[in-house]
Amino acid sequence: MTEAEALEQLVLTPGERAGGLTVDRVMFTMDWTGEEEPGELAAFLAGRLRAFGADPTGVDAEAEAVRREAENDPTLCRGDLPVRQLDRLAELLAEIGWALLVWDSGTDAYEVLVAPAGGPEPTALTYQGLPVRPWGSEPDTRLVSLDCPGCAEMRVWELSPTETLADEHCDCGAPLFDVEGRPLVPLHD
Repeated sequence: MTEAEALEQLVLTPGERAGGLTVDRVMFTMDWTGEEEPGELAAFLAGRLRAFGADPTGVDAEAEAVRREAENDPTLCRGDLPVRQLDRLAELLAEIGWALLVWDSGTDAYEVLVAPAGGPEPTALTYQGLPVRPWGSEPDTRLVSLDCPGCAEMRVWELSPTETLADEHCDCGAPLFDVEGRPLVPLHD
């Protein structure tokens, strides 16, 4: 079975697969700043649970609770609400036997899928050549970027979890990381 077929087996119902439905048709995309309209994420999750014959009770209420908490949180910054929503809803789904997956497409959007939990850990899955992983798990790579203090050029690296930039210098010669891999200049968020 190919990685694409394994992902389809996981996130599509048998009827959806038989009908030729594709993974992108059961994926919800949310901008990093949040939903276009409140309730879209919860409606998507509830719809996917119903498609598999599961009860979506509590999904709407949980999403609304996160939104209400956020309204009263003075420390909330732009982009925090979607992460809080996804964290809380992933916990709720896990409690009822489901998993929230994220497609690491390389954009600043959250592209999520719903899958039954309890089987083997969804590892080594890809969609269009890019990884799909459980929400909250560590990505296979991380992006590190900074502006060089010597030439002001933006430098970007894609690193595996075990890679460091120990003693890294810019092409202009300016030191960017110390010998232990700690940045000598501020990193971009």
